[in-house]
Amino acid sequence: MKPLVIDPIVALGAEALSQAIHARQLSCREVMQAYLVHIERCNPRVNALVSLRPAAALLAEADQRDRELARGHSRGWMHGMPQAIKDLAATAGLRTTLGSPLFADQVPQHDAISVARVRASGALIVGKSNVPEFGLGSQSYNTLFGTTTNAYDPTRVAGGSSGGAAAALAMRLLPVADGSDMMGSLRNPAAFNNVFGLRPSQGRVPHGPAPELFVQQLATEGPMGRSVTDVARLLSVQAGADARAPLALSEGRRDFAAGLQRDLRGVRVGWLGDYNGYLPMDDGVMSLCESALADFAELGCRVEACQPAFDLARLWQCWLTHRHFLVHGNLSAAYADPARRTLLKPEAQWEVEGGLQLSAAALYQASLDRSDWYRAMAELFEHHDFLLLPSAQVFPFDAGLPWPQRVGGRPMDTYHRWMEVVIGPTLAGLPSMSVPIGFNPGGLPMGLQIIGPAQADHAVLQLAYAHEQLTGWVQRCPPPSLQAP
Repeated sequence: MKPLVIDPIVALGAEALSQAIHARQLSCREVMQAYLVHIERCNPRVNALVSLRPAAALLAEADQRDRELARGHSRGWMHGMPQAIKDLAATAGLRTTLGSPLFADQVPQHDAISVARVRASGALIVGKSNVPEFGLGSQSYNTLFGTTTNAYDPTRVAGGSSGGAAAALAMRLLPVADGSDMMGSLRNPAAFNNVFGLRPSQGRVPHGPAPELFVQQLATEGPMGRSVTDVARLLSVQAGADARAPLALSEGRRDFAAGLQRDLRGVRVGWLGDYNGYLPMDDGVMSLCESALADFAELGCRVEACQPAFDLARLWQCWLTHRHFLVHGNLSAAYADPARRTLLKPEAQWEVEGGLQLSAAALYQASLDRSDWYRAMAELFEHHDFLLLPSAQVFPFDAGLPWPQRVGGRPMDTYHRWMEVVIGPTLAGLPSMSVPIGFNPGGLPMGLQIIGPAQADHAVLQLAYAHEQLTGWVQRCPPPSLQAP
């Protein structure tokens, strides 16, 4: 690996940075100054961070954190750590646009639960990370801020909807990043930018506060990082029960970074591949993912092919129904107003129109289908400890395209069909982590999903940690623009 041509402070991982701050080896002011300079220099290359706060205000907050440490008081793991919040999550006093011109001037009065926990842990919010409009689609572009591009090739997409978070992480604009995931939004951009993204078990990270408390069971907040330890540390900050989220897991706060080392000899790993040819894949995706299976065998795992006893076309229809229903619920008021409707991108309008056609019977059938899918996955876990699946069906594509029209020679009939590979863990509510597995001949990254049984988040982190120690893709292959010529 060529040496990095960046400030050593921003080159630190989040865990190392936290330790240096708490050991008083680095002041919070020094850290903030280094990050502000680096963001000014490198953010224009990827357009990952938006709604940035004034430097003077951030340095004053860093000074306050330093005074607290001088008195022997630390707020938590993120004390003095710069952080940017995904622009779908409410941030008190800071513009939260959802990537939509309808909310260009929205400034919430209260934080989302996960944001409040990051603040309470001592993080300093420098701004927001860019998203697609309303988080719809795995391409992070919108009419307010433009397109976030890939850390490894600025002509390619960063993925989405946590594309700004992933590109910022890879470019060392942030030490660690939050995100959310409905249709792979923590996993796809992680794969596209050679970082880690964990979609936690449903309910692990409380959602909201939100007007609707009981039906929204597709999206969840979660962590991203350049190491598994960093991801586990941020999950420890985000996770834990909250009375405002009645479907959150009742487990209290926990250190997910403890006990990551594990003997994996004899662990049973099932390879789902492309579901026996059901999923189209672009050239090179499957061969790169299949080559990574040898890594797990080297760790001592028993890897074998397997398939769920389920009709995958039925699963896709189940997905469309649930997604139409939820997006319609969120955007139907805007759609009903002709003036506001014109400000919704076509894909958002299509989702709402799909919701308008739904019957109660169709929605109930989709719930039955989802339940049957969970049972099919649970049956697989009777014979396997983990499942593996590609994180994407394509490598990062042209940033000028809203979405791929064809994948593996097959036409895509919706704006998100090209990401069908990620819906399984979402609909089953399972923990799923994208881990880097290398690059294609053109230097574009790819990832692999490690899927665990329900609520086995720590076990997924353990397997990801072992794979990271073996392969070291993030440390070995930083973005070319950060390396010495």
